[in-house]
Amino acid sequence: MPRRGLMFQARTRWLLVGLALLLSLLLIMYLLECAPQTDSNGSLPGIIGENFGKEHYQALLQEQEEHYQTRAMSLKRQIAQLKQELQEMSDKLKLLQEKKSPKVNSMGYQGTKEQAPNDLLEYLHSQIDKAEVSMGAKLPSEYGVIPFESFTSMKVFQLEMGLTRHPEEKPVRKDKRDELLEVIEAGLEVINNPDEEDGQDEEDRIGERQLYTENDFIEGYYRTERDKGTQYELFYKKADDMEYRHVTLFRPFGPLMKVKSETVDISRSIINIIVPLAGRTEVFAQFMQNFREVCINQDKRIHLTVVYFGPEGLSEVKSILESVAREASFHNYTLVSLNEEFNRGRGLDVGARAWEKGEVLMFFCDVDIYFNVEFLNSCRLNAEPGKKVFYPVVFSLYNPAIVYANQDVPPPVEQQLVHKKDSGFWRDFGFGMTCQYRTDFLAIGGFDLEVKGWGGEDVHLYRKYLHGDLIVLRTPVPGLFHLWHEKHCVDELTPEQYRMCIQSKAMNEASHSHLGMLVFREEIEAHLRKQAYRTNSEAIG
Repeated sequence: MPRRGLMFQARTRWLLVGLALLLSLLLIMYLLECAPQTDSNGSLPGIIGENFGKEHYQALLQEQEEHYQTRAMSLKRQIAQLKQELQEMSDKLKLLQEKKSPKVNSMGYQGTKEQAPNDLLEYLHSQIDKAEVSMGAKLPSEYGVIPFESFTSMKVFQLEMGLTRHPEEKPVRKDKRDELLEVIEAGLEVINNPDEEDGQDEEDRIGERQLYTENDFIEGYYRTERDKGTQYELFYKKADDMEYRHVTLFRPFGPLMKVKSETVDISRSIINIIVPLAGRTEVFAQFMQNFREVCINQDKRIHLTVVYFGPEGLSEVKSILESVAREASFHNYTLVSLNEEFNRGRGLDVGARAWEKGEVLMFFCDVDIYFNVEFLNSCRLNAEPGKKVFYPVVFSLYNPAIVYANQDVPPPVEQQLVHKKDSGFWRDFGFGMTCQYRTDFLAIGGFDLEVKGWGGEDVHLYRKYLHGDLIVLRTPVPGLFHLWHEKHCVDELTPEQYRMCIQSKAMNEASHSHLGMLVFREEIEAHLRKQAYRTNSEAIG
């Protein structure tokens, strides 16, 4: 055998021996540190003549717990250090093997195990290419969409609830929290250490570039495609800056891999909020209060388009708009009057075409929707002309008369905006609230205006996008609420529309537990009467 081969084998053997010694040392240290310690000089609690109370034992337990937590943290640090050293030794061994191994030619002869890392990397990249990350995938229907779940550093807003999970998870379960913290840190690594393909100048990378921290993380979305992996969309922003850093990561059932990193400037992005309306002037007045606080006082980059059907109530709507315009010096609104029967799709289509200033981001909104300024920024960040449309999932509030039945009067609307299982639900079957650019809406043909009455038109538009090439981003959004209002299902609806209306009416009324209490109200009251009668009988006896 050549001398070089003998030296390589000897060096490899010593490296393996070193790995074994390190692992043995780690095991011995772990056993020594975890062994219970005894103190022969310490006095035992409970000896005759000494009185020890409950507080004394609690203090001892707390002291022991703190001691073992400190030991555990120390061991974790040592384990991490040993793992790092082990990884470094493995990398050196791998480098030696690569230098020793013959190269594989293009025809695949002399194939060796050293091909595996390159083949694996190629496979992982192929998984990213197959996933709906860079371009949309054509889907047969809305049931083929895998929605995202949104999260912050403290909360996860999840669609799949069942009987045990909640619409807002806080605190986040430890395994999920560790996963998301890893993703947030990976995104920070991408931003703080950009490469050439991220499009940053050399001066920015060296000179005035600001470093981002975990406190600059704003929001994120993730979803898992079972046969490909998990996609993460992350947004970071400095406190006094309107530019967002957007990072896309993908975990193809392996290590996290960067897909892209970009800067998104939304400082000049105007949103045209289009509201179709017929009657309901009191609700519109409430909507304008929220609009004034959020859009006029805080965001200041909004145009409002109201498409009103019929003559009844038109003067009140005009008066409300003129009052807001006069008091807040706001004139970025358009009122379109149609002397027709209400048709939501028709109203949104007319509102979209009424804009005559070129490209604009549109938010299709209903009068009973409540939103905050964070949602408006999410609308801007998650819609992109020619590439992406945003379909947020609204949190729909239940009937406050049932939710707050134990109170004399339901609390103000602002205090009802909480993500709790008994207060509302994620309206995952609703597709009416959406952010999309005007050119995309017109290019796809807009709404199907043949759909009459309640529901259906938004689903048709949603399906059009699913059949096209644009990315459809669907995720629950914490800053978007649907306020409860009584629904009326008229006889003129088609059987399918009537069924959808009744289903929506039932789901909007109350939670599973509250509906159960209503169904069994008589049984509960009968039980209470029996209990009261029994108590009175025992008192008299």
